[in-house]
Amino acid sequence: MTTARRPPLSLEFFPPKSPEGEARLADARRRLYALRPEFCSVTYGAGGSTQAGTLQAVQAILAEGVDAAPHFSCIGASRDSIRAQLAQFRAAGIRRIVALRGDLPSGYGAPALGEFGHASDLVAFIRAETGAHFHVEVGAYPEMHPQARTPADDLQAFATKVRAGADSAITQMFFNADAYWRFVDDVRALGVTIPIVPGIMPITNASGIIRFADNCGTEIPRWIRLRLQGFGDDVASIRAFGLDVVTALVDRLACAGVPGLHFYTMNQAAPTLEICRRVGLGG
Repeated sequence: MTTARRPPLSLEFFPPKSPEGEARLADARRRLYALRPEFCSVTYGAGGSTQAGTLQAVQAILAEGVDAAPHFSCIGASRDSIRAQLAQFRAAGIRRIVALRGDLPSGYGAPALGEFGHASDLVAFIRAETGAHFHVEVGAYPEMHPQARTPADDLQAFATKVRAGADSAITQMFFNADAYWRFVDDVRALGVTIPIVPGIMPITNASGIIRFADNCGTEIPRWIRLRLQGFGDDVASIRAFGLDVVTALVDRLACAGVPGLHFYTMNQAAPTLEICRRVGLGG
């Protein structure tokens, strides 16, 4: 399969927890750089639990000559702590941030929210403190944020984040392209004009992808869920089917002219490389 236009690609990693994990991630990055990513993002644990590892991974990517963006959540944070972290990012040469509200650490309640209740508050603070220094990415939920009261509320919350100063958005993973296009149409009707980049999750593990989708409110179409469950422990069949499903999704999105594609790599190179090879998005 080929596409009419090669959209910009970006990649997401998570901070490794061991020297072995660091070595595997470094190897995955080296292989994935063949895709010529526009930037790589690095996730941030609940309540900032991986803050040091996130910054370390971002600095390693920058040293390898690729733009990098830390995920930056505000749950439990104060204005002074956010201000200090922004100064740290600037000192490290970081020019891009993925600004998120973030998830509460396990066992925490509402008092742990800190001085920022919403991602829009964080985006506004970043702009007030640093002007246009950072390119600010925000999250988008084509199938509605799991904590939103209604779809209309969710669309308004996204528009509020954008008006606070977001430059672009990356969506939660999805497997229904129509949900993405409807979301884009709906927020455009609210005056949102920033690029909204689809987040792509390769399918390599049936139970893992189903559990993650259920937790974050992503719909796995019934036919896909049943096929995955039907393979049982047949890992090879799960991966082959997953590659077919996600390749078809990526091809459809790329051919329709999306502003980019953001791959959730799970620190693995092979699935993303194979999807991009099949669709003609190789380096």
